[in-house]
Amino acid sequence: MPNIFEKKFATYCHEQELEVNTNQFDVIKKLEKYFQNNFKSFFSEFFSKQSSKKGFYLYGDVGVGKTMILNFFFNQVDEKKIRQHFNEFMLSFHDFVHEQKEKNSENVINQFVQNLKSKASLIYFDEFQVTNIVDAMILGKLFDQIYKEDIKIMVTSNTKISELYKDGLQRDQFKPFIKIMEDQSIEHELKIEDDYRKSNNNQKQRYFYPLNQEINFKINKFFRTITKDKKQSSMTINVKERDFIIKNYYEGIARFNFNELCDQNLGAEDYLAIIKNCKFIVIDQIPQFNDTNSNQQQRFITLLDVIYDKNIPIAVTANQNLDEFTSSRLLEKPFKRSISRLYELTSIEYN
Repeated sequence: MPNIFEKKFATYCHEQELEVNTNQFDVIKKLEKYFQNNFKSFFSEFFSKQSSKKGFYLYGDVGVGKTMILNFFFNQVDEKKIRQHFNEFMLSFHDFVHEQKEKNSENVINQFVQNLKSKASLIYFDEFQVTNIVDAMILGKLFDQIYKEDIKIMVTSNTKISELYKDGLQRDQFKPFIKIMEDQSIEHELKIEDDYRKSNNNQKQRYFYPLNQEINFKINKFFRTITKDKKQSSMTINVKERDFIIKNYYEGIARFNFNELCDQNLGAEDYLAIIKNCKFIVIDQIPQFNDTNSNQQQRFITLLDVIYDKNIPIAVTANQNLDEFTSSRLLEKPFKRSISRLYELTSIEYN
């Protein structure tokens, strides 16, 4: 059978003026086999006798093209499918559990997965990570049921499966999930030396530093330009009886101080609700990070993940160049992804 994805990927790279990389093509070849084994009727029937793996787990450092490749593949597959941020997925699960408990329902995980199966035979989680103890304790049972229902899962991550939730609380309760993922997944590491997001074709345009009078003038001028002829208002966002007020809101353009978003008890659910109303975001005065403000750093990582997943352009101010950010010790690895995303989010076009 011809390698249809390889040919289409080569065409895609040419059209997008992307450098052809042999390591990325190796991933495409593995995805081709994954597709044939799981979605082509003849191959599925044949390979089911050989315990075909239902998961595809692609990991590697930031900026190597993991998301670009799986986005490409996901768009080619003509199946019932869902692409969702993992935080968003788990919030939907917890909301479902809450609703069913009010109805005194049993077998909640099975009900959730049955509902999921009616919507998709393929789920794609980009930049998978587990930081929440509640999620860590439930994931084994949840994913076991998902795989039993023959739902396929694709994942990108910065971390190999065996190191997920490393040093997390009660990690022993997370180990069944690790075993399920290792048993069910084709695991592949993508290695490329350069972060493509930092290439000359993707220069920073809306990253303003250092924090001084000149930069303050520039960001204010920029903000006046993008909000010209737009009406200012405030907007109140309510999430489960918690109110958050967007004070500087101009018909979809919002401006925040870092502390407004990351120095109070907000999480992915709040950020999703806030960003749902925004098409451009300005974040002022992002600080340096260390062990003393790691909680704020974790919220910032989550915030950027949500913004990135929704593909919303941003402008930011900080006191140092992007390459000069420091991090708390526990968050060094996920924060590399955040820095790479800051490069991209401050560069994507805004009309």
